[in-house]
Amino acid sequence: MNPVKAAYRPVGLLTGTVSGLVAGAAFRRSWKSLRHDEHTWSATDRERSWREIWLAAAAQGAVYAVVKATVDRAGARAVHRVTGTWPG
Repeated sequence: MNPVKAAYRPVGLLTGTVSGLVAGAAFRRSWKSLRHDEHTWSATDRERSWREIWLAAAAQGAVYAVVKATVDRAGARAVHRVTGTWPG
């Protein structure tokens, strides 16, 4: 295994955890702002339709994917700046 790739593994684990936390917070904040509701809809929420549940899940997934990609890319660029080698 490439030494830079091996060294990046713990960085990737840390940034993955951080991106999950940031994505959750970003989604909750945007949900509260857009829906004026403290809590996101749950799949087991009896009062919501399938469409509402799917839309909430899709929005949450999109926010998570964008945040994760942003954090992963920033981590890879930082490793590249430090080592001169791309970790991927």
